[in-house]
Amino acid sequence: MTACIVGWSHLPFGKHEARSVESLIVEAANAALADAELGAADIDEIFLGHFNGGFVRQDFTASLVLQADPAFRFKPATRVENACATGSAAVHGGLHAIAARKARLVLVVGVEKMTELPGPQIGETLLKASYLAEEEGIEGGFAGVFAQIAQSYFQRHGDQSDALAAIAAKNHRNGVANPYAQMRKDLGYEFCRHPSDKNPFVAGPLKRTDCSLVSDGAAAVVLADVETALAMRKAVVFRAAAQVNDFLPMSRRDIVRFEGCRAAWGKALTDARLQLTDLDLVETHDCFTIAELLEYEAMGLTEEGQGARAVLEGWTAKEGRLPVNPSGGLKAKGHPIGATGVSMHALAAMQLTGNAGEMQIPDATLAGIYNMGGACVASYVSVLERLR
Repeated sequence: MTACIVGWSHLPFGKHEARSVESLIVEAANAALADAELGAADIDEIFLGHFNGGFVRQDFTASLVLQADPAFRFKPATRVENACATGSAAVHGGLHAIAARKARLVLVVGVEKMTELPGPQIGETLLKASYLAEEEGIEGGFAGVFAQIAQSYFQRHGDQSDALAAIAAKNHRNGVANPYAQMRKDLGYEFCRHPSDKNPFVAGPLKRTDCSLVSDGAAAVVLADVETALAMRKAVVFRAAAQVNDFLPMSRRDIVRFEGCRAAWGKALTDARLQLTDLDLVETHDCFTIAELLEYEAMGLTEEGQGARAVLEGWTAKEGRLPVNPSGGLKAKGHPIGATGVSMHALAAMQLTGNAGEMQIPDATLAGIYNMGGACVASYVSVLERLR
């Protein structure tokens, strides 16, 4: 145990046309400090998760956190990026600073403003998180990348359209209870299962309800070393934090096995001295419904090729044996890239301290988080437990 989450904030995700990246950062930073009952002068180091990639013109954003309070001036601030795992990369940066005894208190902010670009340019920007030398020509952008993954899985294990629709329906049902979610509407299984004018095919077997939402938003957490955290009002400790990176080209991997996800979960659970069955909930990276299905298998919830059982038999429902994405996940919550991993950590901390409102899993004490960059290239797993 090296660090704890001692405060957090989460802005509503959605299309915030009137907001700038700067205003989102400032609001999230100040709210997290207030939640931790700290001032800017108490913070030793700052990490900002911001993918950008051309979403907004302002590309140098680390010091925008200083706009939140003049007392941040001359604090070290670093922007971190690792594709869609950018938020967790920033969190892990804070953990490393504390483990190295370079800081006692760290502020981590995750942010993204995606909606300033028109739709086609958003797709082009997202595709930069693939291996362009081989994958740039894939039709449908990043949805096309995951459509290829889905088609490969279907060829190996049979058509899983029922399971994908069940995952979408589950997460949208859970999202109704999430006050920060972009879409708070129970779409129902039948709507998610059948193509229609409102739910057309986007790429391959993936329909609109299989794809996470383009979103703006920010979230923040305050990290503290354990000794400092024990004197604070609340503390959620990292039992483990693991990162692995796999080859970027999909051609160098068995893409339907999500081996990086498997390796990260194995390392984290070993380090935490836990089994997957010890966890009370998981927040996982459902950028597309096929990703959540493959993550069931990679985390060890089912055998390979059997991931559909987990959702169709209700294992991952809010009342199931291992609730997955009780927040509604990226499907309902939205996926402002740099904010996503920080959001996952904040939401898990809410669960473990009994502050998740209508999302609450009763008596939750242990939570797992999986945040993925690219097509299972950068994999981050955190295991959290309430300390106080």
